[in-house]
Amino acid sequence: MASQVASVFAGIAQAPEDPILGVTVAFNKDPSPVKVNLGVGAYRTEEGKPLMLINDPSRYKEYLPITGLAEFNKLSAKLIFGADSPAIQENRVVTVQCLSGTGSLRVGGEFLAKHYHEHTIYIPTPTWGNHPKIFTLAGLTARTYRYYDPATRGLDFNGLVEDLSSAPLGSIVLLHACAHNPTGVDPTVDQWEKIRQLMRSKSLLPFFDSAYQGFASGSLDKDAQPVRMFVADGGELLMAQSYAKNMGLYGERVGALSIVCGSADVAVRVESQLKLVIRPMYSSPPLHGPSVVATILRDSEMFNEWTVELKAMADRIISMRQQLFDALKSRGTPGDWSHIIKQIGMFTFTGLNSEQVAFMRQEYHIYMTSDGRISMAGLNMKNLPHLADAIHAAVTKLK
Repeated sequence: MASQVASVFAGIAQAPEDPILGVTVAFNKDPSPVKVNLGVGAYRTEEGKPLMLINDPSRYKEYLPITGLAEFNKLSAKLIFGADSPAIQENRVVTVQCLSGTGSLRVGGEFLAKHYHEHTIYIPTPTWGNHPKIFTLAGLTARTYRYYDPATRGLDFNGLVEDLSSAPLGSIVLLHACAHNPTGVDPTVDQWEKIRQLMRSKSLLPFFDSAYQGFASGSLDKDAQPVRMFVADGGELLMAQSYAKNMGLYGERVGALSIVCGSADVAVRVESQLKLVIRPMYSSPPLHGPSVVATILRDSEMFNEWTVELKAMADRIISMRQQLFDALKSRGTPGDWSHIIKQIGMFTFTGLNSEQVAFMRQEYHIYMTSDGRISMAGLNMKNLPHLADAIHAAVTKLK
């Protein structure tokens, strides 16, 4: 049974409640009709009410608990793991609201630095530029494993397997759940299964980063499949979620960190220690963004409308990929550009070198990172031909 799996966090002690915010936790649990909360320094009216929004008296701007909005946390776990996830049903999942994906990764990293026996995290080459900085500052040592093959502009699966096979037992491994940033290259389902088997055989701890659920393929469930494969085997893992891309809540900084534990009692202790990480970092998370997310996830009509919009966004990017490929093919641009339609998600690793990128900026006023990564979301019917002309000229003149 999954609930009987030995936990790598079994030695974690139950942390005490925060001396100030813990007062409100105890107050909220007290069923007494005459209870009075004099612990937290937040203004109350003569009627004992907080300041509220004029057009919606049920909405207020009070501090959230350290762990965030409870409904948001519950719905976020269901979204990524599945409503029928055994880990959720067995209360083995602890979820805390964090400051988007970056904050979720940082909280998870600091938790592992304090409570996990291995302090080395393996990250793919290449990866999002913030990953090594986040984990290094959190107290972990970042090492790399091969991921992208410039020759094929696809996955270096053999290199990935070789590097993870040689990683020390129990090492942490960062995995992009879908739509790998910056390459747009994802493993196949069969390759994910081989990765899962390898990692479990070496007791490697998965730390998933999910910034594009639903945004990659257009299906929330399909984009979550790799994560759910790891949860289904009963093992433990960490999951960082962001709602910046798939709900467009970039500036609201809405995210969640979930840790799937070996048992329910371990999950309780893990949550208590996560509070000790969060409290001195930012005390408690913002309220508005997660309220928006919770409203959409709980309301079936809004949820269905959101999934339709997600599919439309994903389909537009897929269409832009196809049209860029066709445009380069029609121009007779040298090279094989099939990787553009094979890659997935917001970004494409074009294969252009830094000299070609500089040429395109100077001559065509097209801006991208020096490694040749382009955001497909920035393309449209008007500017795509201009990009195709620029790529053709850069590849033709600067080989």
